[in-house]
Amino acid sequence: MRHIWVLNGKTLKYYALATVAALFAASFLYASQAYIPAFSTDEGPRAFHRAEIDEKKAALTFNISWGDKRALPILEILADHKVEEATFFVSASWAERHPDILEKINEAGYTIGNHGYQYEHYTEWEESEMMRDLNESHRKLKEVGGIEPVYFRPPHGDFDERVLQAVDRFGYSTIHWSVGGSDWKNPGVETIVKDITENTEPGDVILLHASDSAKQTHKALPVILNDLSEKGYQLVSLEELITDGEAKTQENKVIKNSHFP
Repeated sequence: MRHIWVLNGKTLKYYALATVAALFAASFLYASQAYIPAFSTDEGPRAFHRAEIDEKKAALTFNISWGDKRALPILEILADHKVEEATFFVSASWAERHPDILEKINEAGYTIGNHGYQYEHYTEWEESEMMRDLNESHRKLKEVGGIEPVYFRPPHGDFDERVLQAVDRFGYSTIHWSVGGSDWKNPGVETIVKDITENTEPGDVILLHASDSAKQTHKALPVILNDLSEKGYQLVSLEELITDGEAKTQENKVIKNSHFP
């Protein structure tokens, strides 16, 4: 015996409204989860963007994807200001074209991170494409500079949960940032300086660019370094910042647990 369902106009309107509400909720949930600068899940991989610490420590990072005019002046400025710790996230295709600059970064003792091979949005790729790019970039950086990075910053800074999982499976730690990042727009030296110096707090990861598109960064950098130094900030490696942040988290856990035996 077949059942025939008869829906009147009122019932149809109810289901239509319910469907629209469900679709709206789903789209809002997706928008709130994708492209979040410090996206993380309770149990899954996460992108490190700052450490919750009290000490005046920060990590200075640079992105390079093209050009050979800006990187060397920036290296000279860092040397002049006796900055011993910084991380350069380099595109492997850039490293292929400029192995001499890569060598100078390495010789200066700075950390080199992977910034992908093709400068494309990972969020628009299937996992197989991400893995292919990760493999190619890692292989090229090892081939060109004898470097095997452990840190990865996605091209354009774009990532979502799928990207984090793919990067984690490859064996990298994803690094984002908490301060800066707009110097590539060339908004003016004063604006770049203000963006960094007025917003840096203990534990921050600072982002600047050493590509040729960033035409004002090398002029802003000395002012930024002087200001941070005067405020008592120490520029440390990502490794130290991550370790300090983890130690602080463990300390907080112990304090919290001590109240609940």
